[in-house]
Parts: sequence; C-alpha cells; structure tokens
Amino acid sequence: MAEPYTILKVMGPYREPREPALSFDYSVQRATWATPQGVRVKIGLQGELDMLKAKMQLESEGTPGQQLRINQILGRAIADCKLDIANAEHLFDERRDVMIMPFTESLSHLFPRLESWMNQERNKLRQDIAEKVGL
Repeated sequence: MAEPYTILKVMGPYREPREPALSFDYSVQRATWATPQGVRVKIGLQGELDMLKAKMQLESEGTPGQQLRINQILGRAIADCKLDIANAEHLFDERRDVMIMPFTESLSHLFPRLESWMNQERNKLRQDIAEKVGL
C-alpha cells in the first residue's frame, strides 16, 4: 500500500522548452521524512492534455485567454491525478527529487489508469471550467 503524502506547494504550469509538455513542481511531505521533497510532473500536450480536451469537447471553445485558463485547470487536474498514480506505483517513496514523465513510452502502462480517471471526472471538470472560465 502506498504511503500517504501531503502537498505543501504546487508551482506551474511551466512550458517545457524542448519538448511538447507542461510541468508542475510539487513540494511533497510524508510523515516519516524530515524535510519535503520535490516532484516534477510532466504532462504531454498531445497525448494527455489535448486528449482530455477532446473528450470534453473543449478544443476550440472560447477566446485565447479562456483556452489558456482551461489548459491551466485541466493541466493541474491531470498532474494531481498523475501524482496519485505515481504514489500508488511507489515512484517517489524514497526521499529524493523525482520527475514523473508523460504516461507514454516507458510509463505507457500507467496511461489506462489516467484515461479511466479522465472518463470518471469529465463532468466534474467541465462544471469547474464553466464556473471559473465562463464557458
């Protein structure tokens, strides 16, 4: 069973300079650790973010500013989910800085769990976007 953790701070999203990805930097703490550790979660633009937007039919809705806000909201939701999946898979049990890559290539076996979460949370995320963005 995965050990519980507490998110102390989240920063981002950041645009990764040489890859089609966004990233969020988390400061996480476990009860057994003396100090927090950093976890960077990367979100693939095409494989993860755009797929969720397509499932929610949000690809072309809104102004450029609204699209930016939608990307921020959905990106953070995906990053939070990926952090939970990574914890369940024991990817950051040790106290050291960790990077969680997009769930493609070497981590593609985790993608079905992310996709399942996307299908379950679609309506909740759509409502959150309607309230915060006005779409």
